[in-house]
Amino acid sequence: MDKSGFLESCRYLIHDRDTKCTDSFRAIIISRDVEPLELPVRSPNLSAFAECWVKSVKDECLSKLILFGEYSLRRALQEYLTHYYGERNYQGKDNLVLFPTTTTDTHTAHGSVACRERLGALLRYYYQEAA
Repeated sequence: MDKSGFLESCRYLIHDRDTKCTDSFRAIIISRDVEPLELPVRSPNLSAFAECWVKSVKDECLSKLILFGEYSLRRALQEYLTHYYGERNYQGKDNLVLFPTTTTDTHTAHGSVACRERLGALLRYYYQEAA
């Protein structure tokens, strides 16, 4: 762990109750001043949200890119996060953007439709410009 920097700036490590997380594994984690936290028993939905997000980022972004190193991966993930939380509409929430990046109300604007592209037009966001 010293060479790789694994858990360098972490305070907690959240893990499930898999048999791979043995007492010796937890002792190594604790030796680096990181507190291991086990997920509660019979809590299947805790990992379901994470698995849904991982599937989304893999299907919509990472599987369509050729990445050259850690920097390109970090840039792609940052662009995807901006798109996912600030530009992507959610059908389960009345087709609204949860955390819009602009303050204009697109339902009342009468301007032309514009497109914002990210990652070489892999991610696109259509919005209505203010009149």
